[in-house]
Amino acid sequence: MPSPMPAPPLPLAGVRILDLSAVIFGPLATQTLADYGADVIKVEPPEGDSTRYTGPDKERGMSTIFMGANRSKRSIVLDLKQADARAALLKLVDTADVFVHSMRPQKLAALGIDPDTLMARNPRLVYAGLHGFVEGGPYSGMPAYDDIVQGMAGNASLMQKQTGQPAYFPTIVADKTCAQVAAHAILAALFGRERTGKGSFVEIPMFESMVAFNLVEHLYGEHFDPPLAPVGYPRVMAPWRRPFQTTDGHVCAMPYTNAHWQRFFKEVGRDDCAADPRYANISERTRNIVPLYELLGSIVRTRSTAEWLAIFEQLEIPASRMNQLEDLQTDTHLAATGFFQTIEDEEMGTVRFTGVPVKFDGARPAVRMAPRLGEHTEEVLREAGLQP
Repeated sequence: MPSPMPAPPLPLAGVRILDLSAVIFGPLATQTLADYGADVIKVEPPEGDSTRYTGPDKERGMSTIFMGANRSKRSIVLDLKQADARAALLKLVDTADVFVHSMRPQKLAALGIDPDTLMARNPRLVYAGLHGFVEGGPYSGMPAYDDIVQGMAGNASLMQKQTGQPAYFPTIVADKTCAQVAAHAILAALFGRERTGKGSFVEIPMFESMVAFNLVEHLYGEHFDPPLAPVGYPRVMAPWRRPFQTTDGHVCAMPYTNAHWQRFFKEVGRDDCAADPRYANISERTRNIVPLYELLGSIVRTRSTAEWLAIFEQLEIPASRMNQLEDLQTDTHLAATGFFQTIEDEEMGTVRFTGVPVKFDGARPAVRMAPRLGEHTEEVLREAGLQP
């Protein structure tokens, strides 16, 4: 039997990234690039990234939170307080395509890793500064963490508008969203370098990235001067915008178009609502979204989840059951498409990872184990012609 054909190289094969970032924002950005084939070298201090110790673990320094944002990388330890370690880092910069850090900008010059220094040394380098705030404003250099940015960028206020109480989203949405902004900004800079032959300095700020993210729909009427309506898209802030309770659980349903609503009202015997001018088109429905969603909720409460899923399918209205987080690993679609991947580790046994969401030429890239602290120090330094 002929041996299987080797997998084609991933798009970023041959790209080397030096990653000095920590926690989630930077590491998740570079993990995305590692998923796409880049050789990501995670440069850590002797104590390691703090997330190595966040969450449950089977081996000290290999916590769940760390593994979720650092798979498929190599780890080296360099104590940048030491001159020889800084010299080794500069040698690695000579071999790199991308340099990523999440330090406060005012700390960089003392370590000799500011943009001007490194880009003078390697003119093809894409230097990515992952900052809390863009340089040049009153917030420049302030520390930024997910909770702080969620509060400053309006996330907590959105929760207050919907529920009456300010709250953070129950996910590290600022870190994760900004990580994807950083990944695509780095890719854009690499693409530009391929055309010009020159690297560039890319500044990716959390605050501005999240403000842009939140105001896609929520700038709303203030796109215009004078404003046509206050900030905030009413449909998604409505208190009733949530899974609707059925007689035995919940269903996620979204009648949206005129045809959806007309079919729904006819199905449930509410011809009066079908003729109600408040619900006649998307503009009127948006203005009257609170009573409309409240009405929808009161109707959905009268039947079971299975009944509603069948009805919505018949009416061609988007709907689904509500998954718990615990349900996702047994979701039939994710199982059929091989989304979750497992790795057999000699020390920890079976370790489960989410897969890479995207496919290239029909294939999902394989994931590799997150690195132990300093696991690849000797290997990487030798590659740079240095003695470990």
